Amino acid sequence: MKIWQKYIFLFLFSLLLSGCGSYFNQPVSQQKARTGEVSPMTEKLRTLPLPEEPIIVGVYNFKDQTGQYKSVELGSSFSTAVSQGATTMLVKALEDSQWFSPIERENLANLLNERNIIRSTRDEYRKNNNPNEPNLPPLLYAGILLEGGIVSYDSNIITGGLGARYFGVGASTQYRQDRITVYLRAVSTSNGRVLKTVYVSKTILSQAVDASLFRYVNFQRLLEVETGYTKNEPVQLAMKDAIEKAVEALIIEGIEDKLWRTKDGEETNNLLVEEYFKEKELEESKLLFNRLQTERVLKNTFSFSAIGTLLQGDYKNSQVTPSVSLGYSRKFTNYFHLNINTSFLELKSGETFSRKFMDVALNAEFVFLPFDKFTPYAYGGFGMMFDIEDSRNNPNKSKVNPPPKKIQGGLGVLFYVSEAVGIKAYAESNLAFSDNLDQVENGNRNDYYYNFGIGINYYFGREKLDKEIVNPQLIEE
Repeated sequence: MKIWQKYIFLFLFSLLLSGCGSYFNQPVSQQKARTGEVSPMTEKLRTLPLPEEPIIVGVYNFKDQTGQYKSVELGSSFSTAVSQGATTMLVKALEDSQWFSPIERENLANLLNERNIIRSTRDEYRKNNNPNEPNLPPLLYAGILLEGGIVSYDSNIITGGLGARYFGVGASTQYRQDRITVYLRAVSTSNGRVLKTVYVSKTILSQAVDASLFRYVNFQRLLEVETGYTKNEPVQLAMKDAIEKAVEALIIEGIEDKLWRTKDGEETNNLLVEEYFKEKELEESKLLFNRLQTERVLKNTFSFSAIGTLLQGDYKNSQVTPSVSLGYSRKFTNYFHLNINTSFLELKSGETFSRKFMDVALNAEFVFLPFDKFTPYAYGGFGMMFDIEDSRNNPNKSKVNPPPKKIQGGLGVLFYVSEAVGIKAYAESNLAFSDNLDQVENGNRNDYYYNFGIGINYYFGREKLDKEIVNPQLIEE
C-alpha cells in the first residue's frame, strides 16, 4: 500500500470511529412537512396528574424582553435572537399540561370585533325573522393572568475547542454555548396579587467538527481532502423547553402553596412537591456552568498515600522507590487548610546509594474550588528529614547529622467520592538545605527529590455553620 493510500485509510477510519450522527445523516434531498418535535419536557407535562378543576387563565402577551439581535461575525443583523412567538408557545404548554384552560387574550381586539359582527347580524335577523333568537353568550373571564417573558439571551457564555495537525493531516472541534432565561408569574385578577413567580434557564449548544488532509502524494501531485459538520441546537426548541419547564414549576409550586391541587388527593400532591423540590435543590446547588456545589462541613482530614520518590543528587541512575505517607489536616476556611505529613522514604541511586529517611512536613494548603466535586489544590511549607538507616553499600558510614531541613511545594487534584471520602493525586518537589542527602558533596547545588502520590482522604468532625458559608441551602441534611 502506498503511503498516500495509508493516509487516506487512516483519515477515513478515524472519521468512521468518531460516531458523528449528524455527519452520517446529512440532508441530501428535500423533506416534507412534519409535526413539531416533542421534547422530554412535553411528555412530562402531558403525564402530570390531572387537576381537581382546570384553571381558566389569560395570556395577553408573553414577549421577548431582551431586545437582543442575532449576532453575526461581520456587519449587523436586524433579526431577533429569539422567536417572537413566545405567547403561542406558552398557550400550547398550558394546553398540554391539562391544568389550565387558556382563553384568547393576545388578539382580543379581533375577537371583540368578530363578536360585534355576530351581534349586529343576529339583531337584524331577530328584527326581521325570529324575535326569539338567543343573545350571544358572554365571554369567559380569567381568574388568573399569566405574565412575564424572555428576560435574557446571553451569547457565547462559554466557547472552546481542540485541534491538532501533523504533516498535513489534522482535525479540530469547536463549541459555543448560549443561554436563554424565562420568567413566568401568576397574577390574581380579583385583587392583582402576584401569586407565584418562577424562573427557568436553558443553555443552547452549537458544535463544529472538521477534518482535513493536505499532502503531496507524488511529485507535482497534491491530495487535499476536507470534511466536517456544524450542529446548532434550535433556539425555538430551547425556548419551548424553557417555557414548558416554567409551566411545570408553576403548577407544582402552586400545589405547594395551596393555590390548587390534584384530583388524586393529598398523597399525590405531596409526592409531586417532594420530587420537584429535590430536583430544584440539586439545580440550585449548581453554578452557571453546571458545576455541582456542596458545602464541606467536616473540618478534619486523615490521609493515606502511596508515593514514589525520585532522588536528584550527585549520583547518576536515580530510581523511583515506593513509599507511604500519613497525614492530618485541619480546615480553617473553605479555601485554607493546614496539614502535617509523615513519610517513610527510601532515596536510591542505582547500586551505589540507598538510604531511608522519615520525612516530617508542615504545609499550608490552598483549595481552588472548595465547593466543587473535583478541584485542584496547591500547598507548600517546610520540614525535616530524620535518618533511620545507613546504606550498607555506601563506604561513608557517617549519619546525616544534624537532620537536614527542607522546603517543599506541590500541586494536586482532589475528587470527592462522598462527603467523608476523597481521592487525590499529586506531585511534590522537596529541596533540602544540604548537599549531603546522598552523603556526597559535589557542586554548588543542594540535593532535592520528587514525590508522586495517589492517596485517599477521610473527613470527620462536623463544624458549626459560620458566616463563611456562602449558601446554607447547599448543606445536606
